Amino acid sequence: MDEEVDLDPENVNSVLAQEYLELFHILSSQSPSVIMALCHMIPAEARCQNQLDPTSSCAAGPELIKTMLDYFRSASAGECQNFLQSVCFSCENIPMRLESRLMSVAGYETTDGIQSLATENVSLGNTDSCENSGPAVTDHDSSPTSSEQQLSKRPRIDHWEQYIAAAGSFLLRKWERLKDGLVREVQLENVWVSLRTANRSRDRPDQTPASADRGGRTPEPDGDYGFLESRVTLETFLQGCVGKVTVLVGQTGSGKTLLSSYLGQQWANGLGPIPSSFMFVLLEFRQLNLLSRPLSLSELLFQSYLPPTGGEDAKKAIMDYLLTNPEQSCWVLDGYDEFYSKLSRQEVQRVPLDLENPLPVVDLISGLLNHQLLPGSTVLVTCRVRDLIDFDGISDKVGQLLGWDHHEIKEYVNNFFGAKADAALREQAAQLLISNRHLLDMSSIPALCNICCICLEHLLLQWRNKDTGRAQIPEEKGSKAKTNTQEAEEGVQMSREGRVEEGNRGGNLAQTKQDGKRKGSKDVIMDGTNGRAQLPPTSPQIPTTLTQVYLTVLGSFLHRDPNQGGRDSRPKAKSFPQSAVTTLTILSQYQSQLCELSQLAWRGLEESKIVFLKREIPQDVLEFSVRTGLLSQVELRHQDGMLVDAYCFIHLTVQEFLAALRIMTSNDVTDAQLKKRFSLKTRWTTKSDQKTVFTDSLYLYVCGLASSQCAPALVQLAKVAGRPGLQSWVQKRQDLVLKLLKTMCNSNTLTGPKILQLCHCVQESQNQQLAKQVVSVRPTLELRNIWLSPNDIDALAFVVNSADSDGIGLDFGACSMELECLEVLARCRRIHCLSFHSRKYGDKFAEKLSSVLHEFTTLRKLEFSVASLTAAGAASLASGLQKCPEITEINLSDNSMKDEGISHIAGIFTKLPNLSTIMLGRNSTTLNAADCLIETMSSCLNIQHIHAEGNKELTVKFFQKSDMNSHKFKSEPTISLLNQKWSKSEMQKLAKSLARCRALSVLDLSGGQWDEEILKTLTQFLLKKTDKITEKIIMNDSCSSVECLVVLTALLSDHPAVMELHIRLQDPVQASVVFSRGSEKPANEISKTLCLSYCSLNPADLERVWRSLGTSSDLTVLDLSSNCLGNKGLKKLLDVLPHLGKIKEINASNNDISMEGVVMLASALRSHSSLTQIHVSGGGKEEVSLKFCPGESDDKQQPKLFRVNNSDVPPPDLTKICRKLVQSHFCLELELSRCSLTDKAIETLLKVLPKMTSLKRLNVSHSITSATSAVTLVSCLTDSQRVTSVELSPESESFINFDAVKAEQVSCRLINFCLKSDNLKKLLEILQRGPQLSDLDLSSNQLEDEGIRFFVNSLQRLKISTYVNLSNNRLTQQGLLDVASTLSTYANVSAVELSLGEEERCLIWFRQNDSCEKTLSIKEGSLREDHVIRLAEIVSSCPHLAKVELKHSLLQLTEDLAHLLSCSQSGCVFSIEESWIRAEEALRLVRRCLELSSNLQTVRIHQNTLHLSLMESTELTSVSGDSGAAAQSRVTQKIGLVDCGVDGQQFASIGSIIHSCPLLTELDLSHNSLGTEGAEFLCSVLPCLPNLTSLSIASKESTTTVVERLSEAFLQSNSIQHLNLSGHGISDTAAQNMSRLLPHLRSLNLSHCVCYMSGALQLIEALGLCVILEDLCLDCVPLKEESRAGLAQALRKINSIRRLRLNEIVTAVDQSESKSVLDLLAAMEGHTHLEEIELEGWRLADRGIEELNRLIPNWKELRKIRLSKNLISDQSGEKLLDALKGCRHLEELCLSSNALGDLTAARMSLVLPSLAHFTVLDISLNRIGREGSVSLSKAIMCMKNFKKINLTSVGTSELGAVAASLVHCPLMQEVGLGWNNCRDEVALEVARVLPACRMLTRIDLECNSLSICGAEALLKALRFCPALQLIRLWKNKISEGDVYKLGLRDRRMNFSST
Repeated sequence: MDEEVDLDPENVNSVLAQEYLELFHILSSQSPSVIMALCHMIPAEARCQNQLDPTSSCAAGPELIKTMLDYFRSASAGECQNFLQSVCFSCENIPMRLESRLMSVAGYETTDGIQSLATENVSLGNTDSCENSGPAVTDHDSSPTSSEQQLSKRPRIDHWEQYIAAAGSFLLRKWERLKDGLVREVQLENVWVSLRTANRSRDRPDQTPASADRGGRTPEPDGDYGFLESRVTLETFLQGCVGKVTVLVGQTGSGKTLLSSYLGQQWANGLGPIPSSFMFVLLEFRQLNLLSRPLSLSELLFQSYLPPTGGEDAKKAIMDYLLTNPEQSCWVLDGYDEFYSKLSRQEVQRVPLDLENPLPVVDLISGLLNHQLLPGSTVLVTCRVRDLIDFDGISDKVGQLLGWDHHEIKEYVNNFFGAKADAALREQAAQLLISNRHLLDMSSIPALCNICCICLEHLLLQWRNKDTGRAQIPEEKGSKAKTNTQEAEEGVQMSREGRVEEGNRGGNLAQTKQDGKRKGSKDVIMDGTNGRAQLPPTSPQIPTTLTQVYLTVLGSFLHRDPNQGGRDSRPKAKSFPQSAVTTLTILSQYQSQLCELSQLAWRGLEESKIVFLKREIPQDVLEFSVRTGLLSQVELRHQDGMLVDAYCFIHLTVQEFLAALRIMTSNDVTDAQLKKRFSLKTRWTTKSDQKTVFTDSLYLYVCGLASSQCAPALVQLAKVAGRPGLQSWVQKRQDLVLKLLKTMCNSNTLTGPKILQLCHCVQESQNQQLAKQVVSVRPTLELRNIWLSPNDIDALAFVVNSADSDGIGLDFGACSMELECLEVLARCRRIHCLSFHSRKYGDKFAEKLSSVLHEFTTLRKLEFSVASLTAAGAASLASGLQKCPEITEINLSDNSMKDEGISHIAGIFTKLPNLSTIMLGRNSTTLNAADCLIETMSSCLNIQHIHAEGNKELTVKFFQKSDMNSHKFKSEPTISLLNQKWSKSEMQKLAKSLARCRALSVLDLSGGQWDEEILKTLTQFLLKKTDKITEKIIMNDSCSSVECLVVLTALLSDHPAVMELHIRLQDPVQASVVFSRGSEKPANEISKTLCLSYCSLNPADLERVWRSLGTSSDLTVLDLSSNCLGNKGLKKLLDVLPHLGKIKEINASNNDISMEGVVMLASALRSHSSLTQIHVSGGGKEEVSLKFCPGESDDKQQPKLFRVNNSDVPPPDLTKICRKLVQSHFCLELELSRCSLTDKAIETLLKVLPKMTSLKRLNVSHSITSATSAVTLVSCLTDSQRVTSVELSPESESFINFDAVKAEQVSCRLINFCLKSDNLKKLLEILQRGPQLSDLDLSSNQLEDEGIRFFVNSLQRLKISTYVNLSNNRLTQQGLLDVASTLSTYANVSAVELSLGEEERCLIWFRQNDSCEKTLSIKEGSLREDHVIRLAEIVSSCPHLAKVELKHSLLQLTEDLAHLLSCSQSGCVFSIEESWIRAEEALRLVRRCLELSSNLQTVRIHQNTLHLSLMESTELTSVSGDSGAAAQSRVTQKIGLVDCGVDGQQFASIGSIIHSCPLLTELDLSHNSLGTEGAEFLCSVLPCLPNLTSLSIASKESTTTVVERLSEAFLQSNSIQHLNLSGHGISDTAAQNMSRLLPHLRSLNLSHCVCYMSGALQLIEALGLCVILEDLCLDCVPLKEESRAGLAQALRKINSIRRLRLNEIVTAVDQSESKSVLDLLAAMEGHTHLEEIELEGWRLADRGIEELNRLIPNWKELRKIRLSKNLISDQSGEKLLDALKGCRHLEELCLSSNALGDLTAARMSLVLPSLAHFTVLDISLNRIGREGSVSLSKAIMCMKNFKKINLTSVGTSELGAVAASLVHCPLMQEVGLGWNNCRDEVALEVARVLPACRMLTRIDLECNSLSICGAEALLKALRFCPALQLIRLWKNKISEGDVYKLGLRDRRMNFSST
């Protein structure tokens, strides 16, 4: 119908016909009132004729609209004009293009129609119709606008159209200015964009206009366009952008600004993706930066974009229309990365903004993007990639401009140099650019490509001038060769009316290949450094780093300066001087200008500024910069609309490079500023990143300028400063940069992007050492999710090629890269591991990779996983891998290779001799792939393992050459085919494949879920090919029925090589067949195992198993646990035992066996000689296991065990069990642990125990829980004389041990019960009737005082030989005293130990020898006065009481002492320890003691312990004189105050009491602070003590005043014979006085004294006069050679010496001083009465020991010798022992810290047993080995008097023999085994011997390797050792939790370091 209409554009009806469809769609979206009003414009007759009823329910329906349009299309022109005018004024959302056309043909001639339409809108109720009149319309909300509003719409539209026209003209002018400098035209279809996925974190309603508004354009495609392959043209990308927010990202200089202007030009010409009816607004963010105050949307539009020409009315009309029709506007916002005010990342509340209030610019922009302003408008934003994150949740689509490929770059170069210019020059330029990686990478960005071309032009022409002198390029008419002005404009045009860095983009000015591949140049050669492509040597030299490229670029631009003669400004020719200048020369000519320009660049960098106002730039610098093209001019408007001149650098990287020059040449930039700017930038943009406008390349240029190649240029540019030491300053700055770079190289926390940037920096620095540092810290460089360019790979190659011979790994994960990157990657010569992980990598990638694989000569591992590899790609990779003979690992998992691809890979196995592993899983394979690999095994003999799991895992492992050459190598491979779906045919196929390959060690077919037929197929194969499987077949989750079980069981008898069969039919289902590994064994050594646990077998099934098993008697282990056998099945099992001649173990646990079955087991234990152990738990319901010892002929010699635990054993059943066992005559152990034994059951036991003559042990642990039961069971002591020990406890082990004969003594222990009076009485009655007890332990039985008193009263009737332990029985002081009274009431009680502290202790010891002495020890007793009175009575009534020890027990010491001392017997010794006994209290206590008792022989306080001894009655003497004098005199002979903190002035308080002790013979005031006052005190009392023979004043402080003062008093006292001055300083005066005293002394101690040389010599000379001296101690008195000589002379004169202690007197023995040491030894030759000698630290070595050995035979009375730290070798130690064997009285030998070994230990085993008095041995810190340990243990076995041994750190951990030998040493008190790394075996031996060592008090096991097992054993043994005080266990392998628990159980287990 449309074709019949006249298409005359002036015909209004034809216009209606042309726009018919669009008008139909517009009217369909209008309100019903509008449609009804338009319908009433049709005359009534026509409405009736067409049956139109506007008031009907379908009034506004499609039929009414279609009829209305059809009418007016054929109506008169006037009617049609009026209708179209009404449509324009009444309808909404009419596109501007359509509205303009309709109004142009409708005209303004009449308004009648409009007026009538308004009238009809309000009076529809009166309108006539053909039939019925409809009701009046009264809905005001749906009524059309008023006539006044309609009449005002036309002028508003006029202003809108005028503004659009003005905007079009403005944009066209703008484009005309920009395109002047372009090389070629811009075409959107030639600009390529990579689509990226928009991050829509916040959903927004779709405000895209309907298709009619878009003109039916193709909508945008959906999907993820984040990969390189997702590339479209910019034209396609912008389709469908109307009504949406579109973001276009690109690098600096990629052409974003140019494209923004081009889109404006297209729109102005009615072309492009933006409809021409829209208003196109182009705003630049750099312009918006100047808007400081808040603005309205109107001000933003008219001040920053284009002011209207119609004044305020026009502004209002335009804004009214814009707000009414926001979808008809398009806002292009260019350069967001330059915007100072970034968008807020907070959630935006999507509510409309108030347009009346001015807003900050950033809020206006945010409102546009979030559609808070102008909802439905079209917004296009350009920015850089790193700013894209600011648009998360805002953008609807995102595209990234792609860089140019090689073809586009070449085309641009051709266009730049001109089509008719010198062709050779053009070709050379293209080849140079393609060959240099940095130039090529830069040229992918259009703006930088222009810069590169300028640089190349300069280099080529300069190079030519070297040969031709001057080169000219004529400029012909029509040529594209450019004048200087034009070239300068090219350099600056990139920013004019647009962004600086993106000008000259040209919109991708080359026709790109559709596949997007890059094309490289072939006319290149490779250099030898980095594999980098280079031109032939006939070309000019190209810089090797990016920094040097920019230096060259800078020189090229400087050379363009016409004022310097570098280039003629005339347009007709280009010429260079004949003598071409170098870049360095050019830089030197512009030093000052470059200095100021670099300062400008640095200032911009500091202030984040790239645009500089004219006033900010010095005029000469500005002129110079514009002249050379380094700066370009831009236009900016202030907020007032005024234009200002501004300038910026031609590219941001140029500004950054100049700033880097400033950093490296000016001391204005401090080191701190440099460090602040020096940081690696990541390519992973996050919201927290602090972004600036710059490209973050500054640090890269700084690194490049730090190279040695750039040093001359830096020195030249730094000369402007004119400071001295310029070169050294530059070197220092370069060193600082390298130091910072080295720190980054050493960091191991860098992410992949930063590592890549680090590689770029290192490459720029050209520093090989830094490159090596990078790879040394990172053996593998991991790069994840990065877009990689060939230039990035080139940087990696520089670093990788510096690696050592081990190479480095490269791991690429989800990194986008083009195929050219692989060509560059081939330059990496030191890669050992190469990994690619991404679906981006497919067959083409693999094909390209395979072509370069042979370049990686050190490659050992290749991963190509999680990719898109198919069979075709696998074939390519296989071909490439064949050329990699060193490769060991290949990972091709998670691809799509399928079976065909696996076959390709399998074909190269034999060609890769070093292959160790290949992974092929998750490749959509079937069983055929695994079968293919198995078939490969026949030809590839080094396959070790094939593993396939479903369709997920598929791995092949190979034997290595080193393994195959080993004599232990086993060549049998293994196969695992897991979770496969098998059929009978597939199993047959597998069997055939296995038959063709060599023998396997393991075949794993788990997860197959077979039936019986498939299993029989496999077993038939096994029976035919008996040698194909040598170790094991695993079939877990494959055999799940009893039928399958029976089939497999037959293999044990039918297949001779089957050794074990393990089957489990319950979840998890398991089955395995174990073979004999191909070795033939003798018949008597064959053992087979059958495990059928968890198979639900019943007795009938057991019969089937026996039949399947046949008559095989080789079965040794049978496991039938967790089945359903019951008692019936157990009987069948026991019946078959005679046929199992080799059986060793049967497990029938969890088979629902009852006590009836247990009785059967007891009978079987008796009847079957080989059955030795039966374990039953849970009454047979749980564990039932039988153990055998086949081959034993005499069952009486084989001990047997019948164990029943965790069971309820009724008395009848217990009787039956015991009756079965009574009939046996074998050695039996019966265990009834953790059983519920009733009293009747215990009585049954007691009755049967005497009859069980073969019973050795009855174990009832955790079964006796009540005291009554325990006491009842103890009665076995009276019923059976074979009992040797009874130990009962409800919480630990309980047992009764028996002997074959009558026991002489019995040990009885009942602990942790509640023994009340009845049970205690019964127990004591039993014990009185019973045999002799060695010990009785009733600890922890809650006896309390009453029970203890009852026990003490009954003690006389008990027969106990060793001790009674009553600890932890809740004693009070009364009970304590009751126990203490046993000392006086029972003659055989020798000692009582009592403690009421945290660890309650109560022990009664009995006399072991003829000694009658008794001791009493009470600790923490808290005794009150009444308690002390009773204690005094006990003490007074106790004969032979030798010692009373009270520790923290007396509350009132003074009064208590009075009672004790008054009642004490003569000869008794008291030891009282209280914490408060210190200083003055100590003095007061001494005084009080002497006042209380007149028969005190000794009063001594050591630290806080008081020691008192009472004089024997026979020693009491009367004091001469009258009775008064006698009353005041005392018999005290010894007073001591040692180390109790007394000051000198405090001693005066005891002066009077000492004066009253004329019989005092010994006074000891050592280790106090005597001082001058103390010395005066002694001087005052010494004359009053005529009998004083011993004085000791040892000191901790070395002062001379005390001895000097006392030395005078010594001269007046002739009685002193024993003198101890240890630790004092002796002046020369004191030495002179003492020299006169020494001849009278018998004992002298000068240890640790400090003497002057003269005084020391004087004292030593005086020693020669000491003819009666018996004891001399000079420990730690360093003697010089002269002093030693004097001492030797003195010793020769003394023959009375018995004790000689000279430890550490030799500081160092060199060769010159060794003679004096030997002389000193020789001087001891005449000391035949010597008893003790200590020579520690003399370093005697072999020569000294030899001399000592000569002397020892003369010392017949020697008892003690200490020779630690004397460098004694093993051989010398052996000789020393030989010398000592004549010393029959020797008791103590200390040889620690020497070099003794096994020889010395062996000699000890011979010598020490002959020394009957020997008690102490210390050989710690030596090198005793295992043999020495054994020898030492032999010696210990023979030493009955041995008391102390120290083996700390002796060099061996195998001290078990030594520990075991201690059982022969009943007197042993201390054992040291620390720091030997001993294991639990030693602890177990120590625990075993502890009960025999009853005198042991201390064991040191610290710093060993004991576990909780060893500690538990020691803890258990402690209960037998009441005398043991401490076991040191610090620093062992015991957890903190276990340490805490063990400490709670017994505090003697010490785990602390002190």
